[in-house]
Amino acid sequence: MTAILLPVIVLGGLGIVFGGLLGVAAKAFRVERDERVEKIESLLPGANCGGCGYAGCSAMAKALAEGRSMPGACAVLKPDASNQIAELIGLVANVAKKRTAQVLCRGTCEHVAQKYQYDGIVDCIAAHRYGGGDKACQFGCSGYGTCASVCKFDAIHIVDGIAQIDPEKCVGCGTCVSVCPKGLIEVMDADKRTVVKCKSKEKGAALKDICKVGCIGCKICEKNCTTHAIRVKDNIATIQYSLCVNCGVCVEKCPKQVIEWYER
Repeated sequence: MTAILLPVIVLGGLGIVFGGLLGVAAKAFRVERDERVEKIESLLPGANCGGCGYAGCSAMAKALAEGRSMPGACAVLKPDASNQIAELIGLVANVAKKRTAQVLCRGTCEHVAQKYQYDGIVDCIAAHRYGGGDKACQFGCSGYGTCASVCKFDAIHIVDGIAQIDPEKCVGCGTCVSVCPKGLIEVMDADKRTVVKCKSKEKGAALKDICKVGCIGCKICEKNCTTHAIRVKDNIATIQYSLCVNCGVCVEKCPKQVIEWYER
């Protein structure tokens, strides 16, 4: 009888001891979880687009709870959700301005000469490795849709060999910006009405032979801008938006219609 009871008692005692040790360890090494993180994450859009600068909505939620970010950092966040998050973390809501991406190129297939026939992978990065792409303008949109493939909001489509962005769907997350091998896509405040839709640095005479709609650096826009918001540098017009008053004079004067006006 003793031979049976003794092992049972010993094992029972060890169980109690180890159970106690595990209980102490669980308390000692317990990682406190902020309950607000889950609530905040449920209010975020769940797109995991990375536009806020964090790996995804979960990481953004943690940053908000820890005070390392503001609701306005999420371009997709709706005002109601932003206010609720602000209340959870004890901050005043900072709703971000509406921002949209712009493809700074108008070189559709009919407007740009071709260098060669490309039959490789349908991807802008892959095409760019072959001498900068098949279009004669080395600065122009390749039109193979890499930006469209990464857009989580269905805001980008390829039309006539060039990427077109739907401003109603675009949230300005910037994902497309990071994948464009030509650096043609920029995110800007939606209230910017005038945009130079070209990034070519070719001299005007050379550009005319390869693109019918590119900026020729004629400086007519610069000369007619009353606020000195436009400067032509490296054969391309650029707008300093801090000086631009959206008067539209540059749009009217541009002989190549490179500067476009947007109704927001």
